[in-house]
Amino acid sequence: MIDILIDDDIDSDFPSQESIESAICLTCKTATENITAPHVCIRFASNQTVQELNARWRDKDSVTDVLSFPMQEGDLYIENEPLGDIILAVPFIMREAQRLQRQPHAHTLHLIIHGMLHLLGFDHIHDNDAHVMQALESRIMKELHLHQPYADEISDHV
Repeated sequence: MIDILIDDDIDSDFPSQESIESAICLTCKTATENITAPHVCIRFASNQTVQELNARWRDKDSVTDVLSFPMQEGDLYIENEPLGDIILAVPFIMREAQRLQRQPHAHTLHLIIHGMLHLLGFDHIHDNDAHVMQALESRIMKELHLHQPYADEISDHV
């Protein structure tokens, strides 16, 4: 089950539920073989909301594009239990898409994929982990026929 929440103060054009579900399911299929029906919540929020969550849970008092809050830990996936929540800062993402000359829907889907990988236990703190995560993102984006978010050479690491 994929729940999509849009905060009342957010007015934007979002990717369709179908494309969000496709991106999430493909991310699960690509990154792990044991999650076929992910249960996640995607929330489209204001910059202020994301900044407050970032300050409260990560001690970083700044807005960021996407936050992931996993509800399961480790490699053991408990079926029918939520994987977690992904919160997107919509105004921040729209400005970022424009700056990067990306289509807003495609950029939003990339960030949902990025957030899903975090829910699945991937990280980008260390260089090797970052290369693995970015390669997965690139592979998924390519399969969805979307832009490549990173340099071509990254996609060869997985």
